[in-house]
Amino acid sequence: MFMSTKTITIAEDAYERLNALKKKEESFSEAIRRLTAKVKLTDFAGILTNEEAKNIKNKIAKSRELSNDRMRNVKEKLT
Repeated sequence: MFMSTKTITIAEDAYERLNALKKKEESFSEAIRRLTAKVKLTDFAGILTNEEAKNIKNKIAKSRELSNDRMRNVKEKLT
């Protein structure tokens, strides 16, 4: 099967970034396909242990609590 090709011009820094992300055995076309592929949320299932997930959940809750405290402080100063 013949695939048509296109020639594109990219900045030197963009080329260097792409080249750094490209695996040794893959072509630039393959690298672009891999890097621009859509990721499904289910691809992340099981990536964290239960303990890691619990720690992250606790950190998010603490961050929200601190953010809410800051918002209350700002509101009090404005009223």
